[in-house]
Amino acid sequence: MRATVFGASGFIGRYVVRRLAAEGAQVVAAVRHPDQALFLKPMGNVGQITPVRASVTDDESARAAIAGSDVVINLVGILYEHGSQTFEAVHRDGAGRVARLAAEVGAARLVQVSAIGADPAAAANYARTKGEGEAAVRQAFPAATILRPSIVFGPEDDFFNRFAAMARIAPALPLIGGGTTRFQPVYVDDVAEATMRVLADPATAGQTYELGGPTVYSFADLMRLMLREIGRRRLLVPVPFGIARLKAWFLEKLPVPPLTRDQLLMLEHDNVAQGPGLAELGVRPTPVEAVLPMYLDRYRKGNLFAQRNYR
Repeated sequence: MRATVFGASGFIGRYVVRRLAAEGAQVVAAVRHPDQALFLKPMGNVGQITPVRASVTDDESARAAIAGSDVVINLVGILYEHGSQTFEAVHRDGAGRVARLAAEVGAARLVQVSAIGADPAAAANYARTKGEGEAAVRQAFPAATILRPSIVFGPEDDFFNRFAAMARIAPALPLIGGGTTRFQPVYVDDVAEATMRVLADPATAGQTYELGGPTVYSFADLMRLMLREIGRRRLLVPVPFGIARLKAWFLEKLPVPPLTRDQLLMLEHDNVAQGPGLAELGVRPTPVEAVLPMYLDRYRKGNLFAQRNYR
C-alpha cells in the first residue's frame, strides 16, 4: 500500500505515519516544510517514509504528492489564522482540493480528519469551515471516511501541556464561561488506530465517526485532573464569556495567540462524541488518567527535566 499523509509531521500525523509504516505501507509525508519532517524517517525502514513538499492550498504540489497512492489521509488543520493560512483556505478549500485530486488520480480510499462540532451553519469560523470542508469532501469523493475527534491528548498535545506550563508560573488558571463546557478527550494513538481500522474495513467508506475517550469531563474537571497530576495547587477562577472576549480581542493580535474570539465561540458548545465512534471501529478508548502521568511528570514541582528536552 502506498499512502499519502497530509500533515504528517503534526501531532496526530506522526502517530498515523508510525502505524502505517508498521503495516508495511510506503508513506509519502506531505508537508509544507520537509526538513522539519525528517524525524519521521526512522519510524520505518530505509526509504519507506518519504517527506515531500506539498500544501493543501496548492493544486500542483498536492497532486504530485497524491499521484500513485492507494490511500490519502488529510490531517491538516489550524487553530488560528495567519497570513494566507485562513480557515477557508485550509479547512474548506484545502480539504476539497485533496478530495478532488484523490478522486482524479484514482485513490481507493480517502480519510478526512475533521472535528466534533463541524457544521456549515456554526457561528465559529473554525467549526463552520470544518463543516464546509466535509461537504466539499463528500461532493468530490463520496466514499471518503470522515473522523471527528474531540480534544486529542498525548505527549505532544497543545492542551494539557499548555495549561501545565501555565500552572508552573501562574497563581491561578482561568475557567472560561465558568468551566462548564464538556469535553471527551481522546488519546492520539487511539485516533491513529481508528484510522487504520477504517482503512482495513471497506464498510467504513462513506461513513462519519466521532471519536471520544471513555469519559466526559467539564473543562474545570480537566484542570483539576491536570493539577493533581503535576502536584500543584492553583486557584481556578471563573471568567465570564464577555470578559474573555474582551481579553481575546487583544490576545488574538499576537503572532501565536493563546486565545481568540473564535475559540471562545467554540467553548460555548460541548465537545462530546455522538453516534458511531471508536466502539464501532473496534477500538477500546484509553483513559486520560492512564496517559497523563507519562508526560506531565516533567511539570511537577522540583522536576528539572525541561520541556524543551522532552521528546
